[in-house]
Amino acid sequence: MNFIKKYLKFFIGVAALILVVVVLSFAVQTGDLENGDLRQWRSADLTRRTTAAQILSASDENLDLLVQCVDKIATLPESGEMAVRDAVSLCYTGIQVNQNN
Repeated sequence: MNFIKKYLKFFIGVAALILVVVVLSFAVQTGDLENGDLRQWRSADLTRRTTAAQILSASDENLDLLVQCVDKIATLPESGEMAVRDAVSLCYTGIQVNQNN
């Protein structure tokens, strides 16, 4: 009986450790919108989107337009795998070209 209790405690401890590792890995993955894809962009709130656009563009100019542009790209079919970094870069370049013309 002692033998069974010992191994039962061991297996419960291992299961708890695995659960903690899984929960922490999910928490780390969802925290960084700048390195995520457009699926994460769509599920993020407006504050996180604006902050990510500000960080990636390193500018406070045209943030609303930049967020709207990336939102538009995120609604396109099969765009979910595109990196947020690439979409922001594309939109930022388009805004700069439009302002220079």
